[in-house]
Amino acid sequence: MNSMASSELVIAGWVLVLAYAGIILFFVIRGALRIRSISDYALGSVAFSPLAVGLALAASMTSAATFIINPGFVALYGISGVISMAIALPAAALVSLVVLTKGFRKMGTAVKAQTMAQWMGLTYKSRGYATFFAFLSLLLITFIVLICVGLTKVMASVLNVNELYMCAGIVVFVFGYMMFGGANSMVYTNMIQAVLMLIVAFILLGSGYEHFSNGVHGFLDKLAAIDPLLVSTTNPESFLFRDYFEIIFCQVIIGIAIVCQPHIITKSLLLKNEKDVNLYLLTGILAQGLFFLVVFAGLYARLSFPDLTVNGQELSVDSIMSVYVVQEFPVYMGLLVLLGLISAGLSTLEGLIQSLSITITSDILTPIVGDSIATRGVVVNRIVIVVLAAVTIWLTFDQLQNPNLSVGIFAQNGVYAYFSAAFVPVLFGMFLRRVPLIAPVAASITSVIVHFSVYYGGLTTYMQAPVRNPGIAAALAILASVAVGLIFYYAFRKPATETATEDTSLLTEPTYESELKN
Repeated sequence: MNSMASSELVIAGWVLVLAYAGIILFFVIRGALRIRSISDYALGSVAFSPLAVGLALAASMTSAATFIINPGFVALYGISGVISMAIALPAAALVSLVVLTKGFRKMGTAVKAQTMAQWMGLTYKSRGYATFFAFLSLLLITFIVLICVGLTKVMASVLNVNELYMCAGIVVFVFGYMMFGGANSMVYTNMIQAVLMLIVAFILLGSGYEHFSNGVHGFLDKLAAIDPLLVSTTNPESFLFRDYFEIIFCQVIIGIAIVCQPHIITKSLLLKNEKDVNLYLLTGILAQGLFFLVVFAGLYARLSFPDLTVNGQELSVDSIMSVYVVQEFPVYMGLLVLLGLISAGLSTLEGLIQSLSITITSDILTPIVGDSIATRGVVVNRIVIVVLAAVTIWLTFDQLQNPNLSVGIFAQNGVYAYFSAAFVPVLFGMFLRRVPLIAPVAASITSVIVHFSVYYGGLTTYMQAPVRNPGIAAALAILASVAVGLIFYYAFRKPATETATEDTSLLTEPTYESELKN
């Protein structure tokens, strides 16, 4: 697809991308100068405004999936995809965000956790459980790969570069600057990215206005003329939107649990003041709500490419949006959209690199190697990022060349497995008292077993298709883990008298917390 961009677009694209890279490096260097410890890298040493953190939240919740990959599914399968990805999941996720942020912040500021694994360990007073979650968080690398594929597709088509070279360049640049900047630079870069994404969301949503010349019915009639299933609320021929169980029920459950990802739920810990939380949430939710609607642009792309081919070449799901941008927009508008799409990818990528590298350094290597690592935490963290970059390039190359329908399926399988396992422990840790360790542990293990058994074992009739929907595996895993968690909670809960002294000492237990502070 590389030949589609005009030479004017290619030259202007290169100028813009290099300028953008320069601006990011400016903020990274500025942020890096203030980092004294791994804690500064994780949570920042600067006081941020709630507006800035709210926009950073929206930017990091919205990834290349929302702007680049998911609209491809909507182009392929129609309105059923819009209901699933722009209505059902976002409604559940945004309500969940409000409820869980308030609870997590109270616990998070009390236990002084830098990572999700540490939060688990401190809340349940178990190093083993923290280590289990640290290893489980390695699944998030699948999401890093999704973003790299999305960015590679868009930038390779606009800058006219071979996809594999483009991929290597993106990974080296982003992982390279994340070795130094951490949270101090990330909130600033995320805020700029969020503003760009807001502009681009409006451009993409408005880009198909001419299709509405005969009103909404006229728009739907055009889609129906291509394929009647495109305007149906369910699409039995798809692999993801076959019925309301798949479109609404599973997506609502996933939406509620999706907030339990470290780069989302820990964002509120950047706020130094409790009274800033409401403004932070309002800003994040309004921006995020708009971002979720961008998948609607996939319908415009389908009207532009009714048979999903361009110049006789078949379009892959992952490249539909990048080709739409190159083909449909004038050069300067196309460049602005390119910036927004890059921003959508980088904002989440930065958050994932940061949270995953800290988790590996603090929660996997430190317990294994010992406290000697703690004195060189920042250096070790940089080595970890280099290794992560190498693994990312290897996996991304594979997904660019051999996707199973879309890289979105590969990423969902990993990420959904992770937050399905995190959901019950986060929920119980915030809202229940006297939780016995066995309850969250049993729930997490159940979740992982159910998720991968359903997905790889082909359990349920939904999993008999050539492309399996990880959303169904995750929804069933979450339901199973909630049931198991509650059974163990009520079966093993300690009586109140026994824990009266324990509750007050929860946050001052010398063993685990003092080790973490080193």
